[in-house]
Amino acid sequence: MSSPELPEVARIAQDLIRIDTTNWGGGRAKGEREAAEYVGAHLEGLGLEPEYYEPIERRTNVAARVPGRDRDKPALVLHGHLDVVPAVADDWSVDPFAGEIRDGMLWGRGAVDMKNMDAMILGAVGDILRAGEQPERDLVLAFFADEENGGVEGSQLVVRDRPDWFAGATQAISEVGGYSIPVGDRSAYLLQVGEKALMWVTLVARGRAGHGSRVHPDNAVTRLAAAVARLGATDWPVEMTATTERLLAGIADIAGMDPASAPDALAASTGPAAAFVASTFRTITNPTGLTAGYKHNVIPDAAQATVDIRVLPGAEEAVLAEVQRIVGDDIEIRMFHRDIGLEIPFEGALVDAMVGALGRHDPGVPVLPYLLGAGTDNKALATIGIDGYGFAPLKLPADLDFTGMFHGVDERVPIDALEFGVRVLTDLVRTY
Repeated sequence: MSSPELPEVARIAQDLIRIDTTNWGGGRAKGEREAAEYVGAHLEGLGLEPEYYEPIERRTNVAARVPGRDRDKPALVLHGHLDVVPAVADDWSVDPFAGEIRDGMLWGRGAVDMKNMDAMILGAVGDILRAGEQPERDLVLAFFADEENGGVEGSQLVVRDRPDWFAGATQAISEVGGYSIPVGDRSAYLLQVGEKALMWVTLVARGRAGHGSRVHPDNAVTRLAAAVARLGATDWPVEMTATTERLLAGIADIAGMDPASAPDALAASTGPAAAFVASTFRTITNPTGLTAGYKHNVIPDAAQATVDIRVLPGAEEAVLAEVQRIVGDDIEIRMFHRDIGLEIPFEGALVDAMVGALGRHDPGVPVLPYLLGAGTDNKALATIGIDGYGFAPLKLPADLDFTGMFHGVDERVPIDALEFGVRVLTDLVRTY
């Protein structure tokens, strides 16, 4: 299925990209079954015994346990998701589901989010088991459905119905961390120790239906458009947490900047990652969809917009109140998905082990904690007492806008970065 001359991790990632697991959200998805079966077959080939859980047709999750040398130590979860967001092929330079190799990179939907990490997990575990070794502690390998819809039909159901998969586990690692970014003329790795809370809402404006030719001030579309424009243009203030304060202090030190510099100025020193970094210390309210009307000459009596709201942990209610003030009391806010925010300390044995593994493979490059502006399946695991980190280690070119490719066009990842990630993960689970 994949190109035989590629390193194993790239072949696995390429195979997974070629399995279209598009998730449009709201229960509308192609499903992860074929990807889960591919992963399961690979795990069986390593001598493991995968288990499947498909609570909703075609929304398939798969997991396996790798026995460690010291089974008295708490187990470590390595997890990824198998679904991807939609890709409009006409917008891409390549077929988003072809897994094309170009310029030393693997292209396709999922190359960044997150079939790359799925492949690195399988590659690292394979390297250890085929060498006749064991990890230091039990590993729980889990691959979830529906993460791109908040895990409603994936990890949330798994932790509810199959908590036995995670017996004895206290910590987890997954996506959106461990990758390098430029900082001034140097570089650093970001290790994710927190995630913003997520609220997906619908704004509803109401008016009076009528003929499109009339003078009609009570127009729901006009009312909604004004509210959406106000919210989308809102410049939310900087709000710091312990994690973001430490991140910015580290950036200032590496870039040789005054630590009292404005947070946005410090973020700007990270080049292509600047917008990603800047999103970590403020609320984000991005309108993402508009729905109104049913005929070109009929004024509808209602109009709706979806908004993606990401807030710092603990600020949810205050932000909702402010959103209501901004859009106006005549706009109804309907919540259709909400989850928790996370923030855990940048310390402890696992953090030391992750930092140490990066240091052994890229010596002298600092590792900084950060708070992810988005979310991962770590939130579901947190509900059963498992602390999650973002650690998908990739050594990236300074000019590659890696963070901009999350849910963007022309997703791609350097093949040598995937190989680097496997080496770091193998090192980590062999020793921690």
